[in-house]
Amino acid sequence: MPDPTPPTLTETALRGIACKCPRCGKGKLYGGFLTLKASCESCGLDYAFIDTGDGPAVFIIMIAGAIVVACALVVEVKYQPPFWLHAVLWLPLILATTLLPLRAMKSLLIALQFHHKAAPGRLIDRAPK
Repeated sequence: MPDPTPPTLTETALRGIACKCPRCGKGKLYGGFLTLKASCESCGLDYAFIDTGDGPAVFIIMIAGAIVVACALVVEVKYQPPFWLHAVLWLPLILATTLLPLRAMKSLLIALQFHHKAAPGRLIDRAPK
């Protein structure tokens, strides 16, 4: 049975970063690397409401891009290494800054969706009265 008091925003965010169920904080959110389970094994929350779309990937791309480009520019201006060395240096950094935080970012956005009761947009009839 879920706790009758809803979690605070901080609790929800921490549950999201930990890749746990946004309602109870105990059940696992993922069955695979980015594959969601159908429901929480602890509290039974149905994960059908989840729709993060490309949001997590966009956030990660923007943050990782800023980090890698800034580092690459500093190294290029300071040392002027050959292009093959740039590939050797930045490919592992790109993989680390994109793949490692992707699960946590996706589950954080899922937890925030749950906390704020996000729903698809609906059209409003604005006919003149």
